[in-house]
Amino acid sequence: MKLTIERSALLKSLAHVQSVVERRNTIPILSNVLMEAKDGKLSLTATDMDLTIVDQVDATVLDAGVTTAPAHTFYDIVRKLPDGSEVELTANSETAQMTLKAGRSTFTLQTLPREDFPAAGVADLPQVFGVQVTELKNLIDRTRFAISTEETRYYLNGIYLHATEADGVPVLRAVATDGHRLARFEMPLPQGAEELPGVIVPRKTVNELRKLIDETNDPIEVSLSETKIMFRFDSTVLSSKLIDGTFPDYQRVIPSGNDKSLVLDCKSFSAAVDRVSTISTEKSRAVKITLEGSSLTLSATSAENGSAVEVIEVNYEGESLDIGFNSRYLLDIAQQIEGDSAEFLMADAASPTIVRDSADASALYVLMPMRV
Repeated sequence: MKLTIERSALLKSLAHVQSVVERRNTIPILSNVLMEAKDGKLSLTATDMDLTIVDQVDATVLDAGVTTAPAHTFYDIVRKLPDGSEVELTANSETAQMTLKAGRSTFTLQTLPREDFPAAGVADLPQVFGVQVTELKNLIDRTRFAISTEETRYYLNGIYLHATEADGVPVLRAVATDGHRLARFEMPLPQGAEELPGVIVPRKTVNELRKLIDETNDPIEVSLSETKIMFRFDSTVLSSKLIDGTFPDYQRVIPSGNDKSLVLDCKSFSAAVDRVSTISTEKSRAVKITLEGSSLTLSATSAENGSAVEVIEVNYEGESLDIGFNSRYLLDIAQQIEGDSAEFLMADAASPTIVRDSADASALYVLMPMRV
């Protein structure tokens, strides 16, 4: 294999694929990126066996061929090359080496046989639909913060996607929860997604996808089966296994009888929570909210640090209430509110609280209170 390629084009493509590669691998070939040069294109593939990314980039191919090279080292070299430089890549299967030349720099990397690289099986993905990039970004951003990181409850380690109805209108709904908070977001159901099975997209796939779609404005083609999902856009294809598990009945967690309504300015509230929580202990991060009339008192106490109190004006309908929350969770939800104000619907100090964006009905959040 021999080719020349623009450094910036190679760097962009390598940046896409190398982040899938785990830093520590017990299987050496999974530390490598598969490179295939032919027909004026360089195709780069990386996988961790659950998630696979393929990215194509234009190149001047002098000799078609295939090799594999250490992904992170290769990326670091190209990243440190001068801007605007031309990169020449030559791979020799007999010496199991790849030579990279740029200006006066020459690097030689050890390669592994392409036969060792996991073969990409062609899966049958019957469900195919398109989604606008802005809608997909919204769907991910409004829910992924609530994905569980607890490996024992593996079925919560992703975003649950399914087709359903809201007020008689077909929607694509995304839900994530870690047992302490829940995030739900819905958008109009894309054409072709009517038969969508309920699927759980893994956390790593969600995070990789979110990074990749930052650079595109084109619609994303989504295809999936009950075990696999694929996203295709620009010159990139991201495919992933889905989590094999049953997502809990999240509707049971969303309370319906919360009659105490609190409307507040989201920016001033989150700034106050941030200030007061400086005092709370690293472990509990607890802040107490006391509601009385039109004033909300935020307080935090800790044996080591002392105490903090701040009062803000709010619009509150209901009897006096003391309720505690994890400040980190409150701030995470507040960051998702796009309008000026947020609405909290509460029942009592021990029941789940609903939080809504006053300017956007498509998102809903549920937060479990803490004892303070």
